[in-house]
Amino acid sequence: MKKSVAAAFAVLPLPAYAADVAATNDRLIGWTQTLFGEGLAGRLRAAAASETLSPLAMFMDADWVVKTVMLGLGLASVLAWAIWAGKVVQMARAGRRIARGYRTLHSAAALDAAPATQAPLAQMIAAARSERDASVGLPDAGIKERVANEVQRIEAGAARAAQSGVTILGSIGATAPFIGLFGTVWGIMNSFIGIAETGTTNLSVVAPGIAEALLATAIGLVAAIPAVLLYNHLTRLISAHRARLADAAALVERTLSRDLDRRASLPELGPARLRIVAE
Repeated sequence: MKKSVAAAFAVLPLPAYAADVAATNDRLIGWTQTLFGEGLAGRLRAAAASETLSPLAMFMDADWVVKTVMLGLGLASVLAWAIWAGKVVQMARAGRRIARGYRTLHSAAALDAAPATQAPLAQMIAAARSERDASVGLPDAGIKERVANEVQRIEAGAARAAQSGVTILGSIGATAPFIGLFGTVWGIMNSFIGIAETGTTNLSVVAPGIAEALLATAIGLVAAIPAVLLYNHLTRLISAHRARLADAAALVERTLSRDLDRRASLPELGPARLRIVAE
């Protein structure tokens, strides 16, 4: 039974380029030379000719499926670090903008007296002003409710913008080990096919193929572990950003309530004169 299974694997119809590692390496070296120059291409060429079991040499000895898995995991790792760096800078800038706008509005103590700020706080202030001016003569409770709804919509939009791209990190962290495991299974399968074809179980013959296959799992873990840690870090940053947005929204609603109370106490004053009084 075992011999029949081994024979079945041995005669599997594989594409010619899947078995021809040398041709795959030649194409890879050619692409590398075109994209990155002779430096990296020379290292790949030397690794392909090397008889050692260094990581780069094992990569060059692997077939095209395992190579594709390793390259994909490497690109995923680079993408994870790039997303993390970009989001850290984005959250830092957004936090400074909200902090400056919060201090400005808090010092002004009135929507009309607040100097121009940056989004999303500027959008909240503009929405509150527009609804207040469009609802002159209407009950204050309705104005506050409509402004609260609009401010929450702006807050949710800003939170979604901050969250964009972060799920990619979670996906990399969740799937990279399994993708690496797929490369390992494929490589070990090829090793067993080689054993069946040669009829030898000599460890020196079998070990290089298994080592190449296990390298795919190692690269998958190298991509997944940092991605999970970076995802958790960005989740904390975004949670803090959401808290700042909630504070800004609360300040806008509180300032609007103060403006409405001021207008109720001075009913004869219009919006233009109310601005003067607030200042």
